Amino acid sequence: MSDVILEVRNLVKYFPVKAGILQRTIATVKAVDGVSFQIKRGETFGLVGESGCGKTTTGRCILRLEEPTSGEIIFKGIEITKLNQKQLKKLRPKMQIVFQDPFSSLNPRLPVKEIVGEAMVYHGLVKGKEAEKKVKELLEMVGLSAEHMYRYPHEFSGGQRQRICIARALSTQPDLIVCDEAVSALDVSIQSQILKLLENLQAKLGVAYLFISHALNVVKYISHRIGVMYLGKIVEVAESEELYLNPLHPYTKALISAVPVPDPKVKRQKIILKGDVPSPLNPPKGCRFVTRCPQAMSICAEIEPQMLEVSSNHSVACHLFQKQL
Repeated sequence: MSDVILEVRNLVKYFPVKAGILQRTIATVKAVDGVSFQIKRGETFGLVGESGCGKTTTGRCILRLEEPTSGEIIFKGIEITKLNQKQLKKLRPKMQIVFQDPFSSLNPRLPVKEIVGEAMVYHGLVKGKEAEKKVKELLEMVGLSAEHMYRYPHEFSGGQRQRICIARALSTQPDLIVCDEAVSALDVSIQSQILKLLENLQAKLGVAYLFISHALNVVKYISHRIGVMYLGKIVEVAESEELYLNPLHPYTKALISAVPVPDPKVKRQKIILKGDVPSPLNPPKGCRFVTRCPQAMSICAEIEPQMLEVSSNHSVACHLFQKQL
C-alpha cells in the first residue's frame, strides 16, 4: 500500500463575479490555479502564504466544502471529485477540519457533549451510552475533563474552545485533518500548547495534517514539508528545515526575512517587496510574482515557470533555476 494518503493534481478553483439584473458573469476570480502536492500518512504538510493567496480555498476544495473547477483530488486511492453526495458521506468521517475561529465554528446552543458526539452518532460509529464514553475519552485526550461535557462554548477560553474543535475533528477517527489557521486566533502562549497537542495526537494516532497558515515560524515548527503559495499557485516545496535554511524562490526568501529572530544580537536583512499583491481577477501573465520580484527578468513576464525539482525533495517554480538547467 502506498504511504501517500492525499494527492492533489492541478487543482483549480475559479469564482465567477456576477453583475446586473440578469447576474451575468463579468469576470473570474482565479483563487486556486493549478495546485499540486502530496501528503503522506502521519505527515504534516504546511501550506503558507499571504492572505488571499488561495490557501483556505485549497483546503476547502480538498474536503469538497467548495466544488473544484477542475483537477484531481485523490484520497486513499479514491478520486473524490467524481463522487456523489451519498458516496462522499461514507468518506467524510476520514477527512475532517479544524477552523480558524474556535467560537464561531461551535454551535452556542449545544453543550460540548453534543458538539463532540454529533458526528459519531450521525455516521453510525457509536450508539447510546457508547457516545458519552467516547466523548469523555476525546475530551481527556485533548487536555479537558469529563465535567466539561455539560458546559456550553461561551463558558470556555479560546484555547479550550479550540481543544473542543480538535476533539470533534478526532471523533470520527480521521486519517486527514485540515487545520485552517487553527492557532492564528489564539494568544502566543496558547498557540504553543495547541501545536504541541497536535504533535502528540499525531504521534499517538498517526493522523496526517494539512496545516494552513500565514505564519512561517508556526508552519516551520509543526510541518515535515512546506508548500509556499502565492496568488493561487505553489511556488516552492521543500522539507521544513531545508526551506528555512535554503530558500530558493525570491518570494520565499522575502517571507523568511520577515520572520522575527529571537536572538537580539542576530540581525536579519529584511527583503521589502515593492507594490501590492496583484488581483486574482487579473493575475500577471507569466510568473505571478513578476510585478514584485527583485530578480525579475524579461522571460518572467512572458512565460510561466514550471515546478522543477532542483535537489532531493526540494522543488521550485522560478526561471532563475530553469535558466541554469
